[in-house]
Amino acid sequence: MTIGVEALPLTFVAHALAVAGAVTVLVWNLYYRGGLAWEATNKSLIFNLHPVLMLIGLIIIGGEAIMSYKSLPLKKEVKKGIHLVLHAIAIILGSVGIAAAFKNHNESNIANLYSLHSWLGISIISLYGIQWIYGFIVFFYPGGSAIIRSESLPWHVLFGIFVYILAVGNAALGCLEKLTFLESSGIDKYGPEALLVNFTAVITILYGAFVILSVLGQAPVEDDDK
Repeated sequence: MTIGVEALPLTFVAHALAVAGAVTVLVWNLYYRGGLAWEATNKSLIFNLHPVLMLIGLIIIGGEAIMSYKSLPLKKEVKKGIHLVLHAIAIILGSVGIAAAFKNHNESNIANLYSLHSWLGISIISLYGIQWIYGFIVFFYPGGSAIIRSESLPWHVLFGIFVYILAVGNAALGCLEKLTFLESSGIDKYGPEALLVNFTAVITILYGAFVILSVLGQAPVEDDDK
């Protein structure tokens, strides 16, 4: 299914939203939350890695991986390689981001996997990994037969979109969960940090929407000729 709009212009809007999202999550965690660290006496600095890596890694780079295959006027093999590498980076950063949340909880004596956000997060990164492994084996190496690739492609795209939508929704849910904790700890519900977190979630949702729209958009004419 496609819409009557070229995919490439839609990606320009998505790129701008990606920059905005990266900036807001970094400002939030560097300026308002005190910075990032893997080892620290202040365990909150360890947790701060979680939203930064999940948004920039799984959501933004993952979104760029999705858009790269549909919007770039390059040979299919080149786009396939870009798509594969960007998704691998997204999975690695997402995995480190999840590890940071576990590390923070373990060192702060906080229970793990008690919230809907955490349940979905583990499910999503697992599905993301399965999707990547299947895509690598079938479409990259060793590669399935022409029939298997042809029959798998629509399901690969559909499943990828499904997992990505889940990831975007869970990122917004994570912002809500963290902001709820912060507000219960005393930050102003209408203060600049609270507004920044909400804007970060809104930007994340808009970015995800434009990623999906680009998938539904028309591929460049050059795509058929290379």
